[in-house]
Amino acid sequence: MLYFFGPNHTKKNCLTMELQHLLIPEFQYEVTLTEKFINRIPEDKMDWRPHPKSMSIMQLANHLAEIPQWVLAIMDKDELDLHGYKAPDYKSKEDMVKFLRTGASSAEAALRKPDEDYQELWKLRKEEHTLIEMPKLNVLRTLAFNQLPHHRAQLGVYFRLLDIPVPSTYGPSADEV
Repeated sequence: MLYFFGPNHTKKNCLTMELQHLLIPEFQYEVTLTEKFINRIPEDKMDWRPHPKSMSIMQLANHLAEIPQWVLAIMDKDELDLHGYKAPDYKSKEDMVKFLRTGASSAEAALRKPDEDYQELWKLRKEEHTLIEMPKLNVLRTLAFNQLPHHRAQLGVYFRLLDIPVPSTYGPSADEV
């Protein structure tokens, strides 16, 4: 439980808020922005990539669409083994958006947990090798919530390089004022 103190800074008049009430609206907002970016992709540019080492637009959009599934894996399990992982491979932005929305709805339900669940340790493995081990709240922030703006920004650079108007996110973009 987080405490937000008023001007008198006494526990008697503080407002308490569970983590889920902070995280769910933030997550919903990030998903809405992500959907806007996916919908902006021109169908004829799905295979485009700025560099041979970069993901294609389709791969990047699929990755964005799958991130809510990571929230489920973090909140509903104690660990995840990446061995055998296969990235989603939707071909149309409509299918990607549907996958994003379905995952987001399930993720929101998974976030409706008491604060103590967010302190449980979670582990990311690849077979016997532990890649990450930290409390679920920290994993949510780094592997899920922060990944949405990170990869959206990457997609925004792709848009800029292709002269596609970049959607606004946390304020106007140079293309939308």
